[in-house]
Amino acid sequence: MIQTTKIYELYWKFAAERQNIFYNRLEGRSIDLTDDPILQTYRFTNAYRASDRVSQFLIKNVIHTGDQSPHEVFFRTLLFRFFNRISTWENLSIALNFNVSYEDYDFQLYDAILTKQIESKKKIYSAAYIMPSGVREFGFSRKHQNNLVLLESMMKDNVPDKIAGSNSLKTVFNILKSYPTLGDFLAYQYTIDLAYSNLDCGLESEFIVPGPGALRGIQKCFSSTGKLTPSEVIQYVAERQHEEFSCRDIEFQDLFGRPLQLIDCQNLFCEIDKYARAYSPEIAIGGRSKIKQKFSINKTRINVFYPPKWGLNQSIPEKYFATID
Repeated sequence: MIQTTKIYELYWKFAAERQNIFYNRLEGRSIDLTDDPILQTYRFTNAYRASDRVSQFLIKNVIHTGDQSPHEVFFRTLLFRFFNRISTWENLSIALNFNVSYEDYDFQLYDAILTKQIESKKKIYSAAYIMPSGVREFGFSRKHQNNLVLLESMMKDNVPDKIAGSNSLKTVFNILKSYPTLGDFLAYQYTIDLAYSNLDCGLESEFIVPGPGALRGIQKCFSSTGKLTPSEVIQYVAERQHEEFSCRDIEFQDLFGRPLQLIDCQNLFCEIDKYARAYSPEIAIGGRSKIKQKFSINKTRINVFYPPKWGLNQSIPEKYFATID
């Protein structure tokens, strides 16, 4: 039998308040975003993964800009997420005359561009979705070189065509996971990124792989999950979201009519794990007691844009073409 804790109550309040902050930011507000002192102090991702700044850049400027053939979409998507840093993509694009493509890909050229960034003391990787170095698996001394070779091997194995018509997130995940240095977490995150494209590789609602942070969050939210696996717990929560918000009298502003998907509920478990470190530090699960990143306003303006196949973009009011974080 499922038994919840006080942190489970916070899960729903957190989801709603983080989404309120998202809409406040879209309206151009930069102060008085929330009364929650923890959310005022620390950085948390959005309730919807696709609304986060880096995901927004990926969806609009990488996936849905340029050649839409499976090979090119796959190449751009994985190349971007391996580094997961907007500035790295922008610098690479400028150096390549805005022609980041597999058709014109050359290892030595890409290696030289990225090496130059490193030697200029510019970071090329983000702190999220950390790629393993791959030194042991691929033999190059620099991490980015091994990452490029990994991507080359996927392209040579014709992975884009294999996943393009699979219509199955699980199939995409298993294919990606079969490659060296890609464990469950990274393989699943990249699977979701590919699902943002027009490739027929499945829906977010059909398959979930919990990450380490989500597993800690689930432990904090439930004293017992009965016979449910962590994946089944996330499915359970996603299916009950409307009822859970309603019974707590929480008004949740969804994403222009789109409910939370499995990946969003998974991410919320990860974020509530962080939130609970400040709210209830006595709950020691996973050995982490502090939240690393402090919240600060990013004033760079962007136009929100979601995968066209979701059918959301045409319904977004013009007033929401503003800053998000």
